[in-house]
Amino acid sequence: MRDPYDILGVKRTATHDDIKKAYRKLAKELHPDRNQGDAKIAERFKEVSAAYGIVGDEKQRGRFDRGEIDAQGNERAPFGFGAGGPRSRPGAGAGGGGGRRFHFEDQEGFDDDIFADFFRANRGGGPRSGGRGNDRKYNLAVAFLDAARGAKRRVTLGDGRTLDISIPAGIVEGQSIRLKNQGDPGVGGGQRGDALIEISIEPHAFFTRKGDDIHVEVPVNLREAVLGGKITVPTIDGPVALTVPRRANSGTTLRLKGRGVTKRGEAAERGDQYVKLKVVLPAQPDAALEKFVEGWSGGDEDPRAGMEVE
Repeated sequence: MRDPYDILGVKRTATHDDIKKAYRKLAKELHPDRNQGDAKIAERFKEVSAAYGIVGDEKQRGRFDRGEIDAQGNERAPFGFGAGGPRSRPGAGAGGGGGRRFHFEDQEGFDDDIFADFFRANRGGGPRSGGRGNDRKYNLAVAFLDAARGAKRRVTLGDGRTLDISIPAGIVEGQSIRLKNQGDPGVGGGQRGDALIEISIEPHAFFTRKGDDIHVEVPVNLREAVLGGKITVPTIDGPVALTVPRRANSGTTLRLKGRGVTKRGEAAERGDQYVKLKVVLPAQPDAALEKFVEGWSGGDEDPRAGMEVE
């Protein structure tokens, strides 16, 4: 792979924020969801994501800058390996000293364990397990009802892979779903990191959520407000019947028990839905209604009494 700095279009002296900004810009432009069917852009997206996995992590960036890992995150061989290498102790090569551990004298920054690992690798035993890969963070916008009821969604990860994930019922804004071993590969054969999918919830046209309860404002006409009766109201599970009491005012709030969101940690228990009534007049002028109100004695009552400010 090319130099990660070149791939991201930043200098080696770039700050962490500059690197992050460059990556986000490229990832947005190259994301597979915006370039479906374009294999070249998909490959470029993978390359950018891999580059950010190296220099976007301060620890990995430091190791890359010091030459400890290559542009793909693989461990580099130590300098001077092999018989007669620079500054090696006589007889300490691959066949010397009856299999003694390889050692560099006065080689600052290296220790015996590193070279023991390389000896194991050359004997066919493979390197010792390396470090765990970085976690990757993603943001996923989900519809209000999907968050409330639960749903299946397909996500595209930074390396172009797609996964079907379950959105649990009742998930809240900012909560993350952890996908084990779906992050960056580990270094030297280490375990992969995880993918963390942070959820943002899109607003609904008329539902709002407070904790595990759902709130909705429902209009009622004048007849329903004065005489009461059965009306149909929406819930996150579909329409249900609700009884409006006689002489219901705007602001009257009725409760539908168990029609809210499934409570986290509770398999069966749910919150409630609160229905706030709003009295509305007919959309078109009604001469009979106007005539009635003109002769109605109750029309002289002041509904704003008590709102005076001293």
